[in-house]
Amino acid sequence: MAMAKQEPAKQEPDLPAPTASPKATRGEAFPIVGIGASAGGLEALEQFLAKIPAGSGMAYVIVQHLDPTHKGMMPELLQRTTAMPVVQAKNRLKVKPDHVYVIPPNRDMSILRGALYLFEPAAPRGLRLPIDFFLRSLGDDRHQLAVGVILSGMGSDGSAGMRAIKENAGLTLAQDPASAAFSAMPRSAIDAGVVDIVASAAELPARILASLRHGTNAAAAEPVVDGQLQSGLEKVLILLRAHNGQDFSLYKKTTLYRRIERRMGIHQIDRIATYVRFLQENPQELELLFREFLIGVTNFFRDPAAWDRLRDEALPPLFARSHAGRVLRAWVPGCSTGEEAYSLAITFKEAIERHKPAGRFSLQIFATDLDGDAIDRARQGRYPSNIVADVSPERLARFFVATDDGYQVCKEIREMVVFAPQNLIQDPPFTKLDLLLCRNLLIYFSAELQKKLLPLFHYSLTPGGVLFLGNSEALGSATDLFAPLDAKARLFRRIDIPTQAIEIDFPAHFRSLSVGEGEVKGPPPPANLQSLADQLLLRQFAPAAVLVNERGDIIYINGRTGRYLEPAAGKANWNIHAMAREGLRAEIGSALHQVTRNGGRIERADISVSVDGTTRRVGLVVQLIEEPEPLRGMVMIAFSELPPLPETRKGGGRAPRGARQVELERELQQARDEIRTLREEMQVSQEELKSANEELQSTNEELQSTNEELTTSKEEMQSLNEELQTVNVELQSKVDDLSCANNDMQNLLNSTEIATIFLDSRLHVRRFTPLATRVIKLIAADAGRPLSDLATDLDYPALEDDAREVLRTLMFSEKQIATRDGRWFTVRIMPYRTTDNVIEGVVITFIDISVAKRLEAELRAAVTGGKTVPVQGESM
Repeated sequence: MAMAKQEPAKQEPDLPAPTASPKATRGEAFPIVGIGASAGGLEALEQFLAKIPAGSGMAYVIVQHLDPTHKGMMPELLQRTTAMPVVQAKNRLKVKPDHVYVIPPNRDMSILRGALYLFEPAAPRGLRLPIDFFLRSLGDDRHQLAVGVILSGMGSDGSAGMRAIKENAGLTLAQDPASAAFSAMPRSAIDAGVVDIVASAAELPARILASLRHGTNAAAAEPVVDGQLQSGLEKVLILLRAHNGQDFSLYKKTTLYRRIERRMGIHQIDRIATYVRFLQENPQELELLFREFLIGVTNFFRDPAAWDRLRDEALPPLFARSHAGRVLRAWVPGCSTGEEAYSLAITFKEAIERHKPAGRFSLQIFATDLDGDAIDRARQGRYPSNIVADVSPERLARFFVATDDGYQVCKEIREMVVFAPQNLIQDPPFTKLDLLLCRNLLIYFSAELQKKLLPLFHYSLTPGGVLFLGNSEALGSATDLFAPLDAKARLFRRIDIPTQAIEIDFPAHFRSLSVGEGEVKGPPPPANLQSLADQLLLRQFAPAAVLVNERGDIIYINGRTGRYLEPAAGKANWNIHAMAREGLRAEIGSALHQVTRNGGRIERADISVSVDGTTRRVGLVVQLIEEPEPLRGMVMIAFSELPPLPETRKGGGRAPRGARQVELERELQQARDEIRTLREEMQVSQEELKSANEELQSTNEELQSTNEELTTSKEEMQSLNEELQTVNVELQSKVDDLSCANNDMQNLLNSTEIATIFLDSRLHVRRFTPLATRVIKLIAADAGRPLSDLATDLDYPALEDDAREVLRTLMFSEKQIATRDGRWFTVRIMPYRTTDNVIEGVVITFIDISVAKRLEAELRAAVTGGKTVPVQGESM
């Protein structure tokens, strides 16, 4: 697997923060970094954000496992470590560079065209995989400008998302498990082989910037493969072939160069010639590059609708045409870690249970891949817990067994699949197949290699076999080899064409074993009288005939057809329209069109055909086949030679002219029939064109209407966005005002030196000033405690009763109360009235009047001549 920690030590310098933005001249196209974290992720996120230089030109989206019942505080906590704005993500929020976005609690988040979208989680709590959900959408939306980062966390969430980013040629990084508080999440991604760089959280930002800076050209557009680049690329492929014998020369050059340039970016190498020299000096880099070329991007039931079509539309016909108890054969080339092979086995089991075919059927699946390590993992059938995003709970319970670290495919399904290493390009194919799954593999091959493999797939399948391609793949020029079963699901049926009519380039050639001198030949097989009689009857009495499909491709030839058909000059073309002799071509074309359209049987007699300068009379029978089932839809064309017209006597006077007249009339009638057929075909075609034109006009009108609605919606959304921005500014202003008023109030209370306690309607403590702790024994944890539970120095046992009376009558109370240590306070109890004129408790203030009381006592003592006089408020 391609991990930076395996690179030579000389390639691990401390990288200075680049001054140039990685987006270069891309305008609005800038990299977006998706960061997944869970347990222990706050510390890792702070270390990561603290090392991001100003003006990095990238946006950062953080996805965490958050408690859905609590308000998120992550933006406030992270804002302390970075100068970039940190905001909580909102639905349809446009992502901007040099901003940090945080997922809100109890939401799944996706991205489309650079805007964030929030979803209600579909999975129950505990089974949610928000990191995979976002990273997958990031890879699909940003492609080469997508960056995935996995930090500390528990579980395996994020591994599948990193695969999607790798599939789209993005950059993937993970925190070094040794530096993570919880290593499960980064370890899962590393073990899956989808991580480019492994480093500590603080080192990852510099590694991202350095890699993107070196890979800007590859991300900006399709690389221009000039002579120098082509030469360097070929040298890399030569070194790789010498290293392990694998030839990648027929892969798409742009795909290979992106993989190479990613490795160059990891090593900070600017020129491919330098990288070639680096490969020569570091054989271990060849192995890492080989792994880079073999990105095993797959998952269970990719494109679920296509798998449903396979189960309900492709498999039942295979059951119907196979005898009971037959073992069907399937091949899955490029199986990677086995997800699609197991998906096929599960789909087959579900098809058996759903359609209940007559007899017992089984399926033998051959799954192959070039990556030996992937094959070893596939054989074990062990997968992380994040497969719940692709596998339904019913399938998990039916076909999987829970393990400590995820799930394992049950033994029943594992026994259906045979895994083996194989090079699809160089090794012989499997044959006599009923199913062939090659999904999202051809997209990595050049057009030349695709043109070579599709005929090979046709050869490997049995008549009527099914080819299942990926949603990004098409048949190209092989439309004459496969007929669509469901074009949208990329399901195709093999068309029966003679093998000699197809150019097949086998990956391996076998030498034929000839009988040498001195060797004894075995006795010839005994003659079969029935087969000999059948051959004699067919040769002597059966008419010359050909079996064709609806397009006229010849599938089977019976008898001697040389008088009616001849190979066309140039490349071999086994099509009846190209091979029919002059005179038959138009008749066969019109008759074939009629029977394929309307069915039935058409007979044409007395057709003049020129053969080697001689005109012959030929009869023609064209019939659409309904039975047997394997031949349904094909057309049988039979030829019969008619006897020549009787010759006229030479002395007959006008006889020669009469014979010539009959021949001309016959040709005229034939021409009239052809014209009539052409007129009918033209009329039908004209009606079809009119109908298609009307449908296109209707579709165009609907699209125009939809466009108008979208334009209106866009304007409304823009207006709504402006209103939301205005409201947001107002709310922010209100928050600032409230914060300022709160600061003023706090300073006011502190400056007045008045102890104050705020109680709610149940007389529980809401808030208090620091001076109140000198009167009543209060600590910060006493918020929410009832007043009666608090200890006080006041000699005021009726404090709670007076507070309740104030709350009942809304009349304030004021008393002078002494403390046990000789201090005096004016205790004032007033209702707590909100701005909405609602009473929500009471406010108790304690004003220290000890000095005034002491002066008053001294004054009384002076007036009374030393006689003690009770101070007002004291008990006598």
